[in-house]
Amino acid sequence: MADAPVDTVASVPVAVVGAGPAGLMLAHRLGRAGVGTIVLDTRTRREIETTQRAGILEADVARDLVETGVSDRILRDGHEHEGTELRFGGRAHRIHFKALVGESVWLYPQTDVFIDLADARERDGGTVHFGVRDTEVLDITTDAPRVRYTAADGSRHEIRARYVVGADGSRSMCRDLVPEERRTRYGREYPFAWFGILAEAPMSAPELIYAHSEHGFALISQRTEAVQRMYFQCGPGESVDAWSDDRIWETLQARVAGEDGFRLKEGPVVEKTVLRFRSFVQEPMRWGSMVLAGDAAHTVPPTGARGLNLAMHDVKVLADVLLRALGREGGAALDAYQPRALQRVWRAQNFSYWMTRLLHTAPGASAFDLRRQLGELDNVVGTRAGRTYLSEQYTGWPASAQD
Repeated sequence: MADAPVDTVASVPVAVVGAGPAGLMLAHRLGRAGVGTIVLDTRTRREIETTQRAGILEADVARDLVETGVSDRILRDGHEHEGTELRFGGRAHRIHFKALVGESVWLYPQTDVFIDLADARERDGGTVHFGVRDTEVLDITTDAPRVRYTAADGSRHEIRARYVVGADGSRSMCRDLVPEERRTRYGREYPFAWFGILAEAPMSAPELIYAHSEHGFALISQRTEAVQRMYFQCGPGESVDAWSDDRIWETLQARVAGEDGFRLKEGPVVEKTVLRFRSFVQEPMRWGSMVLAGDAAHTVPPTGARGLNLAMHDVKVLADVLLRALGREGGAALDAYQPRALQRVWRAQNFSYWMTRLLHTAPGASAFDLRRQLGELDNVVGTRAGRTYLSEQYTGWPASAQD
């Protein structure tokens, strides 16, 4: 279809494939600098904004939403968390981020980040096409790449750009455009998953609780005053249909139980899902006139809350690099993108792997394995160095500290 007739041809400096938070934030940043973009996504806007996603934002990401003019809604509807709780051995241990490293995180669902960004693109006159199909990215080894797509009304269109950004998520089509013999894919599949629920119930705690027990892992998160999100470790092949509300609450209560008598506040379960665990990185993140950002280039287990934050960091670096590439420096400026992005990506991979191994019960774990885990958890909460390490990693190494 590369040479088939099209109904319209548009020219723009940057074409972005993928209208999730990464693609929209990149378009927003470039738009503020006067650079035009066209953003495409196969999903409709409603499909994206009704897909429930959790969200813990680093302080830098939260500040960027406000300071770049996306929206200040996070300050009204989000919840600032100055710490988190680790529960193990039947006891609670609070890690006070603010006191240890001077930073906090924000509970603000990814769905709301998307809505804010989509509204900002509409407000600012940005071009975003949702619900497209038959997307093709062509000629990326030249200085004149093209993107072709079919709109919802069946018309066929072509975008001629100087650069194309693949921000099309964990099932990226764009990353497959890097020749197989020239790319390296690093990955790890985990032998467990998370069973996630949304429940109509009051908050059980003011901040996140990461719980380790002999029964397995659980994460207690919040959504609103009346709706909560929680997870517990399960097998990757688990069926949601096998879990009644009573069985779900019994499992969660067992995993947070302790000598302090703590119990979760229960309510009807309104959504159930199984979230599989995978670590993935593709290198290179650039091929010719195309660059990859966010989940298209890397994914992490959700334990350390790094995924969305990494994507937002990618596009913060990429916006700066693209502005230089579109200016006097030309395409050579893109060479700076991958080293800066990958430094944080591999740090995040390490932290997410560490948190996952620290808190989850591996299949076939022995009594020794469980006791060793408790020893490591005690080292984390019982020493200032351990608490500081977790705080630095979780709050996300402010960009100014390394870029």
